[in-house]
Amino acid sequence: MSSAVYFTDMRTGTKENLHDKLERLIDQAGLGRVIQKGDLAAVKLHFGERGGHAYLRPTFVRRVVDQIKLLGGKPFLTDSCTLYPGERKEAVSALSGAIENGFAYAVVNAPLIMCDGLRGHSARLVPIQGELLHEVEIGMEVLEADSMVVLSHFKCHELTGFGGAIKNLGMGCSGRAGKMEQHSTVAPKVSAKNCTACGSCLKACAHEAISFAQGTAAIDPEKCTGCGRCITVCEPKAILIQWNEEALLVMKKMAEYASGAVHGKAGKLLFVNFITQVSPACDCYGHSDAPIVPDIGILASTDPVALDQACADLVNQARGLPNTAMINGHDAGGDKFRGVYPHIDWEISLIHGEKVGLGQRQYELITLPSL
Repeated sequence: MSSAVYFTDMRTGTKENLHDKLERLIDQAGLGRVIQKGDLAAVKLHFGERGGHAYLRPTFVRRVVDQIKLLGGKPFLTDSCTLYPGERKEAVSALSGAIENGFAYAVVNAPLIMCDGLRGHSARLVPIQGELLHEVEIGMEVLEADSMVVLSHFKCHELTGFGGAIKNLGMGCSGRAGKMEQHSTVAPKVSAKNCTACGSCLKACAHEAISFAQGTAAIDPEKCTGCGRCITVCEPKAILIQWNEEALLVMKKMAEYASGAVHGKAGKLLFVNFITQVSPACDCYGHSDAPIVPDIGILASTDPVALDQACADLVNQARGLPNTAMINGHDAGGDKFRGVYPHIDWEISLIHGEKVGLGQRQYELITLPSL
């Protein structure tokens, strides 16, 4: 039996604007069954980077929040800290950036809470039945929430081909150590020319994996657990992630982490993907390049695999826009994701997500009738 995926296009009129269509979409997709009175409801999204503009518009998020409140839920917006050094590596900067991007309480009508704590270490191990992993580290506030609505900007991605609900779950709900596990199999390295021997990393390491020799920090790979604390505290950015994991394994691990992120929430999940401003790269950059296809619409489902599959199909069915980062695949039916990243087998996360029980690729697309 296929999973139901609900779809609305971008057409609006005097009877119904796009915010109203979004409300009708999530109602049809089953928000009323997901949210119960008194639920602490996580609304997982990407807060966006300063300088970018393709992240979800806060006014759409507000409409989802308001509907959750009408059902008696208590919503909060949540995201996680980044693994790499930058403006979102810890909660204070990340939440400040979110507010600057429009996700202030006055706009979205809900508080903002990082799901993995102050520095990305507030997380808990969750047992899973994965092919590669048997436990994954998920942000504490995601696990503690009674229900969750996952709002994702569907776009291309330089490592996984595309980013949608699965990536928002797997990468976006994991703690710092979880992100490290998905991206790398080796300990961070130290850039001797950038190291100032300040000692911050030594104090932060809980595993005695860091020592100093000749005025430079050194990391013992045998003792390092990959928690990433040293990366967070290193102000001169001398401690670097070794991005050694191949894309295929990253996508498989990401799907397995996604299965951990939904742990204990059967029947308490709704996923909404916006196929708008389909940028050629992740929203983690401080810029958003020109979209590769026209805006297509908004989709919702209780199945994240079916939802991402439907979104990928709709993007590929569209005609590509000229003068973008897409090299080929512009015709309707062309592979838009390989048109941007020719060597990435983007279907892997969908195939593996289905394999580990996250959802199924077979879907029925149900289009909302116009009013």
